[in-house]
Amino acid sequence: MKCYAVIDTNILVSALLAVSDDSATVKVMYHIFSGDITPVFCREIMDEYREVLTRRKFGFDISRINNILAAIDKYGVDIAPTPSGAVLPDMDDLPFYEVVLGKRKTDDAFLVTGNKKHFPQEPFIVTAREMIELIERE
Repeated sequence: MKCYAVIDTNILVSALLAVSDDSATVKVMYHIFSGDITPVFCREIMDEYREVLTRRKFGFDISRINNILAAIDKYGVDIAPTPSGAVLPDMDDLPFYEVVLGKRKTDDAFLVTGNKKHFPQEPFIVTAREMIELIERE
């Protein structure tokens, strides 16, 4: 199954911190690089990725960060958020929600997050494990 997905920043962080290639977040990244998942983003999301991933507390290698962000930018779809009027527990998550809403107007798309409780309960808001199950089921 090929699909579109907005990837929450916590998924990238978890994938980079993972010690096992079998973790769901690492598998999501694998599916991005293999072309099974086409990332969907906006400039605000890319800015958040860079800001969070380069935080000193994580100590991630900058070349690794640059490779991930370059792949998302090159193979992904950059769309403007669709204003929703939604009020979320963490309003910094709003661009992720609004971008997936915008992409869903033309294509089936998902929001992959480790914090489903931060978003409205919608069937297109999934965990990394749920995303992997959807991909592998097809």
